[in-house]
Amino acid sequence: MRSLPRFFGLFAILLFALLIGGAESAHAQDPVADFFQGLFGGRPHARPQAHPPARETGRMRRLVPHREYGAPAYWHGQSKAAKKDKTQKPEDPNAPPPFQVAVIGDSLGQMLADGLEEAYSDRSDIRILHKAKDSTGLVREDYFDWPKAARELLAGGDKIDMAVIMIGSNDRQAIHEGSETIETLSPRWRERYAQRVESVRAAFREKKIPLVWVGLPVTKSEHFAADMAKFNDIYRQAAVQDSAPFIDIWEAFADERNQYQAFGPDINGRIVKLRSADGVHFTDVGARKLAHFVEGDIKRLFDTRHPAPDSAPAEASQPPAEEPAAGAAAVAPPVQIIAPSGPTPATAPTLPDRPAIGPLQSLTTTVAADGELARRGKSPSSAGEEARAAAARALVDHIFVEGGEQPSQPGRADDFSWPKGRAKPAETPAPAPAAAAAASSAAEAR
Repeated sequence: MRSLPRFFGLFAILLFALLIGGAESAHAQDPVADFFQGLFGGRPHARPQAHPPARETGRMRRLVPHREYGAPAYWHGQSKAAKKDKTQKPEDPNAPPPFQVAVIGDSLGQMLADGLEEAYSDRSDIRILHKAKDSTGLVREDYFDWPKAARELLAGGDKIDMAVIMIGSNDRQAIHEGSETIETLSPRWRERYAQRVESVRAAFREKKIPLVWVGLPVTKSEHFAADMAKFNDIYRQAAVQDSAPFIDIWEAFADERNQYQAFGPDINGRIVKLRSADGVHFTDVGARKLAHFVEGDIKRLFDTRHPAPDSAPAEASQPPAEEPAAGAAAVAPPVQIIAPSGPTPATAPTLPDRPAIGPLQSLTTTVAADGELARRGKSPSSAGEEARAAAARALVDHIFVEGGEQPSQPGRADDFSWPKGRAKPAETPAPAPAAAAAASSAAEAR
């Protein structure tokens, strides 16, 4: 009995020690449960630590096929030409000057220049000049005056053979002229904007440098796309007045409903991401596809300026025959091969000329037949033939015009007698008036 208070005293001390510092708080164990499990047997099990619910980090990844190109996915306000190394291969001093194409415009023009440079990366005879400026347009002349910049570009030291412009994505804003503010896309605004477009075109027209205007693409925002389509109308009308090319790329980057689509076929037909996240600019693959629609105009002008040399005659390319040296062994003459177009030997067998396929027949001769079309224009040779023709016409009118019936004959397709082939008594139909008249005229003719 004396041991019982001692037992409870030890139990209280042990319980107090466990609660204060006997067990590490990091394990967050239950001291009472651990004590009884050790007292009555069994191995104490540590309770699982209480962790806050983990946030779900997994998310659905969208397949971006253009990443296989190793190119940045979206437009970050800087063209690829500005980010890459500007070091170029040394040029051959004896090579003719390259055909230089100046690309001007805004950020879309920069991406067009990137695509063209990639397209002609393996050609040294065509050079792309990056002359586009980011965040520019034809509205804010106080920020950047493109008509003035075009004249300065043409007066510079670069010899420009051709120019390409793509601009307008930053021009959805009012035009300020002094104290006057012209509302965007109003009739007055369109007139002033068209004048600025003409100023750019006039700078290249005076220097007789072809200018290719590239239209704006469809955008993700419907309101923005509607305004871009109106800009394209202004560019197209200006190109028509100059009889200059205007490249419309709207449908090339739209779906079958003529709406925006971020993915589409590239120049190789693979479905890739063509547009950036802002819904306006292009990916590097999209810029390459954009350049594809301009390559045709560049190639046509290049071929006109640099025509391919005519091939020399085959005889001139062959070296002259050398005379055999004295004492040299005689060489047998080569075997003469007669070309198919050359004259054939007299002893060669010849095939007789084949006649034309089928006998020749005139299309204007009449054919002996009892039908009306075949006998048109042919005078009847006798009264009997005229009577038979009249009777045939009367029968045709009776069946196909008046809706009369024709008695069936045994074994014919219209014979529905049973058993098959048994002739049933045919009812003599009442002759039509036309048939009766034809029969009476035939009787009189006899």
